[in-house]
Amino acid sequence: MKELVLYYFPQCPYCKKVLNFIEKNKLTSRFILKNIRQDAQAREELISVGGKEQVPCLFIDGEPLYESADIIKWIEKELL
Repeated sequence: MKELVLYYFPQCPYCKKVLNFIEKNKLTSRFILKNIRQDAQAREELISVGGKEQVPCLFIDGEPLYESADIIKWIEKELL
């Protein structure tokens, strides 16, 4: 099973779109959720690996995937 880490912050509308999709499909338990506004270490991880502070960002086994539409497409293909 792939390690899935979603970097987000609650006020971001694109993050909300991804989070709502995950919740609607009852997949929350598959993800490690990291709020970069409340967790400075998570923010640093995001920048260190991804090279930028862009959310939402889904790390799939350590590889970053950006853009809410792309993240949702990946989830649909791989998890549903």
